[in-house]
Amino acid sequence: MNLAVKIAGVSLKNPVTTGSGTFGSGEEYSEFVELSSLGAVTTKGVANVPWPGNPTPRVAETYGGMLNAVGLQNPGVDVMIERDLPFLKKAGATVIVNVCGKTTEDYLEVVERLSDQPADLLEINVSCPNVKEGGIAFGQDPKALYEITKAVKEKAKQPIIMKLSPNVTDIKEMAKAAEAAGSDALSLINTLTGMKIDIEKRDFLLANKTGGLSGPAIKPVAVRMVYEVCSTVKIPVIGMGGIMNAEDALEFIMAGATAVAVGTANFTDPCATVKVIDGIRTYMEDHGIEDIKELIGCVK
Repeated sequence: MNLAVKIAGVSLKNPVTTGSGTFGSGEEYSEFVELSSLGAVTTKGVANVPWPGNPTPRVAETYGGMLNAVGLQNPGVDVMIERDLPFLKKAGATVIVNVCGKTTEDYLEVVERLSDQPADLLEINVSCPNVKEGGIAFGQDPKALYEITKAVKEKAKQPIIMKLSPNVTDIKEMAKAAEAAGSDALSLINTLTGMKIDIEKRDFLLANKTGGLSGPAIKPVAVRMVYEVCSTVKIPVIGMGGIMNAEDALEFIMAGATAVAVGTANFTDPCATVKVIDGIRTYMEDHGIEDIKELIGCVK
């Protein structure tokens, strides 16, 4: 039975990775999950310099999910290179480094620093709705997305995955812009912008006012967007958004995703990724499917 897939020439032993920002940089979960058993580990977003993130409170529970306004807090690319990448490589993981920035120059600086590092793929975060400058503009305007994709592609030594924002009128237009600019793959969806109000305090629950909604509540929207994008572009897609179990993951795969990312589920069950992999394998056994590729995009 073959669960292996390829994203932009990089082989993954199975189609399951982690959602950026939900798995630390891998080491935090290594007591629960054998990192080499995953298709890949996707790191938390890394910038050219340390980012302090947003003021608290910055996480709130919602029906069927959560809101977060962490603001891409991270220790910067130097720590990634000195601490995180050596750990991941020693653990035998395939590594997708998520890159964030506030300007084109920020992104390019990180991409250049990572050029000789043991990162297998770069996921470019242009869609996080928490950042007040840069990311939201790149991810919501097709021209800006085209330009940032083109600039990153020219500098990157690794294949690039552009991570698309769902907070747009037409996700297909964004996907086409990224593909036209040379992106090797796409990942979607990032969080949907949401809000929660504390009625006792008569104030916003999050200090940032808005936050990114993730978890099972967004899955039907995510599956629809992944289907639309997979029907529009020829490059591989990593699908994500509310995956809690193997059944959820299989919906994305059948909609056309080559691989999937498990995100918010990691907070409720640190072994969620492994359970999704095992569940996919069980489904294939039960249905007499020898190769995962038989399932990718089987729903037209």
